[in-house]
Amino acid sequence: MTRRFWVFLEQTSGVLHPVAGELLGVACRLTTEIADELEEAGEEAIVEGVLVGHEVTDLAQQAMQFGAARVYVVDNPSCKHYLNRPYTEVLTTLVRKYKPEVFLIGATTLGRDLAGAVATSLGTGLTADCTRLEMGTARKSPKKLLLATRPAFGGNVIATIVCDDRQPQMATVRPRVFDMPPCATQVSGEVIHETVEITPDMLAAEVVEVIADEASRVDIEYADVIVSGGKGLGNPEGFQLIKELADELGGVVGASRAAVDGGWISYPHQVGQTGKTVRPKLYIAAGISGAIQHKVGMQDSDFILAINSDPNAPIFEVATVGIVGDLYDVIPTMIETLRARKGAAA
Repeated sequence: MTRRFWVFLEQTSGVLHPVAGELLGVACRLTTEIADELEEAGEEAIVEGVLVGHEVTDLAQQAMQFGAARVYVVDNPSCKHYLNRPYTEVLTTLVRKYKPEVFLIGATTLGRDLAGAVATSLGTGLTADCTRLEMGTARKSPKKLLLATRPAFGGNVIATIVCDDRQPQMATVRPRVFDMPPCATQVSGEVIHETVEITPDMLAAEVVEVIADEASRVDIEYADVIVSGGKGLGNPEGFQLIKELADELGGVVGASRAAVDGGWISYPHQVGQTGKTVRPKLYIAAGISGAIQHKVGMQDSDFILAINSDPNAPIFEVATVGIVGDLYDVIPTMIETLRARKGAAA
């Protein structure tokens, strides 16, 4: 018997979303957690990817580099652009055919829309926005199940959820929650081309043109340098100073939920439990107190510099280096120093 661990390989315009690689790494780890169980039962586990789109077969090789042993490809002109009904039909058809045990989907805008529809069509459970996944014993199940952990009630409660009587066990995971696995240079895997009929009634809408707006270009999840501002800025104009420092460092601007809720900056910049999870090489938190909801979204950054006038601010608990002081004194000095060093180097 083969126990299948599936990952939806999200792609846009022929580019694989990084979260697909992250989830393949997670799926590979989950199979190792049931190794003893598999050996005792004489079973095997396999990590497989599902790729939907048009002229995207080449992406299957990338998925194999991150751990997929097999990739199911549905190449259909009707799936060139994401539409919920055609994609849902494809995934539900393949799930019913191959019966995977676990199905992981990235909690992106697309993934959140798709996962709920697929779970509803299949009559199974779905745990959204997970921060931890593992295989473990639960209730009276004779085999290990997916234990999906996620924050609830605004991050004040951590809940572990089990779907013990329906399959597949589904979960969505936000980008950057898990590490990207190593990319193998030489791989061997299998590509299986599947055909799923897409009828005209499933195409209630037609994508005429895709226009990227300003917000869609705010990509803080995979930025190497992020400079974030909070309510400690005092006013929305303070983000001009934050952007000035971010530009000097070649980074992007982030924000706390309080700053976003105050209308000081748009939501795509929000870091934290209700925003985006980030893991940059450098994270600068200026005027951010450090509520747990914010810390869980950035505490895995390689280097954290916190600037706050309150020496007891919780942000200092996760900071690599903390500066107690007025950010309007500290940041201009940082900018001046950076520019002086660039000038000397030139």
